Amino acid sequence: MRLIPERFKHHTLFITISLITFTIIILVSVTITWTTIRMSEEFFFEKFSITNAKIINEIKERFESFHYSIVIASNNILQSGTIKTNLTEEQTNAQKMISFYTMGEYIKQIQSNIEAYELEIIVKGENGVTLTTNRTHWPISDQELNESILTSNTFKEPKRLLYQYDERKNETRSIEDRRYVVATKALMDRLSGTVYGSMYFSYRESEFKKVYSNYTSPGNDIFIIDKSGRIVSSNQSQFIGQKEVELLRYAKESKNNSNNYMIGSFKGKDQVIFVEALPSFDMYLFNIIDKEKTFGNLIDKRKIVFISLGIVLIGLVSIFFVSKRLTNSLSRLVRQIENAPKSKFRQNVAVLGTYETRQIGNAFNSMLDELHEYVEQLMLSQKQKRNAELAALQRQINPHFLYNTLASIKFMVQQDRKEDTEAMITALISLLQNTIGNVNETVTVKQELDNLKNYVFINQKRYGNKIHVSYMVSPDCMDFHLPKLILQPFMENSFFHGFNRKAGGSIHVLIWQEENNLICEVVDNGDGIADEQGENLPNQTYKRQLFSGIGVRNVHERIQLIYGEEYGVTISSKQGEGTKVRIIIPSHMEQKS
Repeated sequence: MRLIPERFKHHTLFITISLITFTIIILVSVTITWTTIRMSEEFFFEKFSITNAKIINEIKERFESFHYSIVIASNNILQSGTIKTNLTEEQTNAQKMISFYTMGEYIKQIQSNIEAYELEIIVKGENGVTLTTNRTHWPISDQELNESILTSNTFKEPKRLLYQYDERKNETRSIEDRRYVVATKALMDRLSGTVYGSMYFSYRESEFKKVYSNYTSPGNDIFIIDKSGRIVSSNQSQFIGQKEVELLRYAKESKNNSNNYMIGSFKGKDQVIFVEALPSFDMYLFNIIDKEKTFGNLIDKRKIVFISLGIVLIGLVSIFFVSKRLTNSLSRLVRQIENAPKSKFRQNVAVLGTYETRQIGNAFNSMLDELHEYVEQLMLSQKQKRNAELAALQRQINPHFLYNTLASIKFMVQQDRKEDTEAMITALISLLQNTIGNVNETVTVKQELDNLKNYVFINQKRYGNKIHVSYMVSPDCMDFHLPKLILQPFMENSFFHGFNRKAGGSIHVLIWQEENNLICEVVDNGDGIADEQGENLPNQTYKRQLFSGIGVRNVHERIQLIYGEEYGVTISSKQGEGTKVRIIIPSHMEQKS
């Protein structure tokens, strides 16, 4: 898995250019294709909507003509004094027979004026007289008619001609023959406003459908809905009688739509929807066109996809050869720059390829030359600065250490502890002589041990003997040289930081020779260091050293500066068990300058 990035990492520029170009070509192709399809659809919709609007207007005019014939017929019935008299006055049987005949002839004359449509006319009076032209056409009894919602709605709005949907439950007829559109109007005296009856013009829905049936086709449907959203008529017969709130919502949206059409969803399909209000009927005329069926083959999308793929392939091949030629020299230069660290930046890169690549190569070579010069100057400056800092640090004695030690001596004098006082003063004088008076960078192991013992003696006198210190030093190591005060910081850390939780313990100092190295260890059985603190070892340091300015990290850096990076300090610790410090330096008996 790692071979793949290694193989292609020198061609990232070429790959990037190719990917960007590929993406741009794809985006451009998709954008152009999408724009072309959209513009074509919009253009077609615009032209189609103009044509379709004319068709819808023609259907609307036919409905208005239908409505006008009903209005004429209803007005003739309203204006008939004979009908009014027969529906309002009490009559004998003989008079009723004459009335039925007279009214029947009059209504037949009215019906003949609208004979283009197969319908039934029912006129019903408040006195119980009912006259019908064809009772079998709309099989509804007088009682059903009195109790029907059709009659109730008619009397609620007596001045209006209402168009209502009715479906009979007669199972002997087909569902198509049981659906009706009924025009109803109350019979009302114009002077007194008294309602004396009602009239009904019933059409089978199939007859109503003839108004628009010539304008429908598969995927091109007509729906007529009333104000409640019920489908009153449609060429899709299975939906008649259902309430479609979705269509009612489109009808409301069409009032604020500047276009002649809307794009929406109906019955789970994308549709082009045309809406026209039929105010005379208090209904909406919908022309719903299946977008996929009608416009799916308008544009050959497969052909466009193949053309786009061809453009992409041509673009990729062209870019491949052009970018490969341009990026080869740059890739070669990158490989040389990557290999520069292997030669420690001592080998200049070859200046080849295009003008831009040659300029980069020359600039890199100039940078290497300046870098070599700068690094040499920096190393010399840092070494001089570090030597000066170390010289100053090793001569620093913390005033608090002196104050506290002298205070302890004063206290012992007051207690008349002459022997302890003399021993402590001797140890302090010896410690100060070897740290301040001795200007050498290195001391012998014996001298370092003497300093360490004096330091331990002073602290034990000050704080008690709860911490026991032992020294195990190989006799053949006593004359080896080591940097001055490299053991004292670790002894100090064990003394003051290693036994915070434990009441006491022991510290062991071990020094021996191993091959050509001098090994020094300071081992305690104190608190140890937590794992999260130990992650920084051997760079662990403390904010304050009690005796001198030379800290733990400082010792590690001094050793590496004097002897090299393969030497230094390692610290291992386990919480609750203790800490071990190991110092490794080369073994030699001459003084290191």
